[in-house]
Amino acid sequence: MRVAIAEDSVLLREGLAGLLTDAGFEVVARCGDAVSLLRAVAALAPEVAVVDIRMPPTHTDEGLRAAVQIRTAHPRTAVLVLSQHVEPALAMTLFAGSASGAGYLLKDRIGDVAEFVDAVRRVAAGGAAVDPVIVSSLVARHRPDDPLAVLTPREREVLELMASGHSNQGIADRLVLTLRAVEKYVSSIFGKLGLPATGAESRRVLAVLLYLRPGDGR
Repeated sequence: MRVAIAEDSVLLREGLAGLLTDAGFEVVARCGDAVSLLRAVAALAPEVAVVDIRMPPTHTDEGLRAAVQIRTAHPRTAVLVLSQHVEPALAMTLFAGSASGAGYLLKDRIGDVAEFVDAVRRVAAGGAAVDPVIVSSLVARHRPDDPLAVLTPREREVLELMASGHSNQGIADRLVLTLRAVEKYVSSIFGKLGLPATGAESRRVLAVLLYLRPGDGR
């Protein structure tokens, strides 16, 4: 599986390249800015691009804008955006319209090599990956009329993992539950929250994220 990396820090860029190479990926491009990334994706068509959200020249959202452009112009290339801070609104920009083949992780997540590599593989396969810290921050928000108040503690755990992009089997493995039990929890969550019970993992992630999005007025 071929990967393009866009990160302006040379040390982190080379570290990511080494980590992904060791995990069996072929790193076909190592870019220091968004413009170079867009050129590399257009020329090499990698299966996935790992992109720093803040890149030269302004270090604001160049990486995010490049990732969105890639999703539009090169839909066969998945994108995994890395951020230093929890920014749910920017995450929602990436997932606007579809969660397929997209991921948003905090850079701290790279330290958990197995989880990071799993996220890269997941988005490359057309799935979704959302940093658990971002999901937890959305779930934990205090609102006057909390729509999540109807959920049990266990359902909230399942919701967080579901919104992070994990499949029912992945949730079962993490919570040490049977697949049937997880399916019942998921069905109950969708029923209580009035979300579409679609079978597509990325579509249900998008549904949950839209429900939890900041400033939704719920």
